[in-house]
Amino acid sequence: MGEEAWEPLRPENLAARRERDAASRPRPTVEELRADGLFEVEELRAPGPPDGPDVTLVSARPAGLVGPLPLLYYMHGGAMIMGNAWSVLPGVLRSMALPLGLAVLSVEYRLAPRTRYPGPLEDCYAGLVWAAEHAAELGIDPDRIVIGGKSAGGGLAAALALLSRDRGGPRALGQLLLCPMLDDRGGTFSSRQMTGIGMWDRAANATAWQALLGERYGAADLPPYASPSRATDLSGLPPAFIEVGSAESFRDEDVAYANAIWQAGGQAELHVWPGAFHGFDSMAPHAALSRDARESRTRWLRRLLAQAESDQAMSGAVNPLP
Repeated sequence: MGEEAWEPLRPENLAARRERDAASRPRPTVEELRADGLFEVEELRAPGPPDGPDVTLVSARPAGLVGPLPLLYYMHGGAMIMGNAWSVLPGVLRSMALPLGLAVLSVEYRLAPRTRYPGPLEDCYAGLVWAAEHAAELGIDPDRIVIGGKSAGGGLAAALALLSRDRGGPRALGQLLLCPMLDDRGGTFSSRQMTGIGMWDRAANATAWQALLGERYGAADLPPYASPSRATDLSGLPPAFIEVGSAESFRDEDVAYANAIWQAGGQAELHVWPGAFHGFDSMAPHAALSRDARESRTRWLRRLLAQAESDQAMSGAVNPLP
């Protein structure tokens, strides 16, 4: 990956790292994402949050499928300071959308530090509400929406589940949390264990959280929508799939989040991949562990969607009493 990839992220090189990330991962065009007709792709605009701009959603689905399709509402990674809605789609489409017949909406949320909390999360919420309200014209099933994301996107997905529950917004069928970034405090054992080790260590994580939260970083009264690990009530959430590597900073906060869901009476499937580092499946996609991880996600999604389809069929088969 080159020596520059291992340069620790710090406040003083944040701007340079953002520029280098954008240059090294050019955004694919809509035509490139269509992959010679394999997928139907278009860019949509949804009304943004109050006092915020419109939100861009990249809509993609396997070509030729008729709706209403289940939807994966997806948030990209990049520590909430980098990344975009287009670059994550090739992997998501081929590993999940194609084998499962899923529609995907990838959210182009605003990035820190230019936009601090709650701006990025409010963008994601506004897009979700709009998608649920326009399900018919989008060809999606509003009762089969799975919210998900990786790293920062996984943290946003967890926060979105909490926010939508508390606002009475769209209820997701499930939440797919891939190595989610959940805790701004950096106080877990794995966070200290990974100090100075790997591409995403404790100091890099603190840099990203500071960029997102500004003066609110570390505040005792920070709401759980900013940092989901601070949530004290995890009841009433959709079933969760949580995965993390054993050799990454997020290990302990992700395990604790799954445990808190169980203690609240919720459902969570937890995978801790042995020896895996942050982003392992993207950097080593052909490794046996990466294949196992992708297959586990797909199996969970398939079970979740099959159960929802069965519940819908049972409901439709029962005639209401006069």
